[in-house]
Amino acid sequence: MKILMVCLGNICRSPLAEGILKDKVEKNGLPWSVDSAGTGDYHIGSMPDTRSVAVAKKYNIDISGQQARQFKTKDFIDFDLILVMDASNYRNVVNLARDEEDINKVKLIMNFASPGENIEVPDPYWNNDGFEQVYAMLDKACEDLIEKYRP
Repeated sequence: MKILMVCLGNICRSPLAEGILKDKVEKNGLPWSVDSAGTGDYHIGSMPDTRSVAVAKKYNIDISGQQARQFKTKDFIDFDLILVMDASNYRNVVNLARDEEDINKVKLIMNFASPGENIEVPDPYWNNDGFEQVYAMLDKACEDLIEKYRP
């Protein structure tokens, strides 16, 4: 399975989600690939926010080598599942969909932890204390995602 994590700038939430899921995939020996992207073009080529890097490192996950990129329509071809952090990301990604099959690949990541509740992962960019909360939310969602799709 190929999974893409998506947020706005691809420097805070989606790099954390990518790192967390990659770590869990490796520990579970799953043949999955994980990547991340942003709906905006603000940070293309940038490394993740230092606060995301620090919270990941606290949990022995290294995301410092990631580089921000923008979501492209081609991602619908390359990925089986596209997990977005909030309703705005969902709308932005779905607006690029070519058909219903593309739309069906797009899910709010927190619906794995809290099915049907449409909980959004808050953008911690403006809140230094928010990175730990975001990590905990994404960790739970990634764990539940693995439980759902584990072969």
